[in-house]
Amino acid sequence: MKKRILSYRRHIDEILNQPAPDTDWEALLRTHLDQISFFQHERLVHLIVTVLVAILTLLCIGIAIIAAAPSMYLAALPLFVLLVPYISHYYLLENEVQKMYAQYDIMAEHVHGTSASQRAQGSM
Repeated sequence: MKKRILSYRRHIDEILNQPAPDTDWEALLRTHLDQISFFQHERLVHLIVTVLVAILTLLCIGIAIIAAAPSMYLAALPLFVLLVPYISHYYLLENEVQKMYAQYDIMAEHVHGTSASQRAQGSM
């Protein structure tokens, strides 16, 4: 997933930095919205898994402290080891999706001729 999201975002950056004169901005915008949707779903799933692993880790540590059961530290250790890459991966997904939102705003300017903030002010 890391490779996919990074390569997709770089591809869109290249298009936005040097657009071809015949770029179909509406089709690109629709495709980009689909990709944002896929990555948002992935982000949500990873958030749920990360929070679950964090809760289980804290529960194991809490039980080890309260019940004086050192064996619970052994249960917490692999969970903590899993938590580090989960947080790292979620961080990547979160930041890349935020960058994709900015890309969307640029594409929308090409399609609608106004910025997202101008469209939002116009609808108030």
